Amino acid sequence: MNSRTYLLMLAVSFTGMQEARAAQAAGDAAVGQVLYQAKCAACHAMQFNGVGPAHLGVVGRKAGSVDGYIYSVALSKSDLVWNEKLLDAWLRNPEKLVPGQKMGISIPSARERAHLIAYLKTLKVDR
Repeated sequence: MNSRTYLLMLAVSFTGMQEARAAQAAGDAAVGQVLYQAKCAACHAMQFNGVGPAHLGVVGRKAGSVDGYIYSVALSKSDLVWNEKLLDAWLRNPEKLVPGQKMGISIPSARERAHLIAYLKTLKVDR
């Protein structure tokens, strides 16, 4: 194999690795649904408030705005609108993102957060 062929194969391999990483970073909604049931469903539901607020339509919604749920003053007064980046920061460390909030858990694994966010993105409100 000549050096040009080797470099071409290396470039194709590198491109494939980058595509695989990008796909991984996006998360898998099906895996996220399983994680949601295991890690979130004890406090949250899709269409009703429990210990935590309902999650249906969370992506794109202003933080602290679900009717009938009593939020911390800190989250109620925030100007956050949930998107992938903010959800990742929230799930990683809610207290760091919004000091004084009341969610008592975090998701340290970046992979698990990516999967959960991919799932949350599927929970759209029909309008």
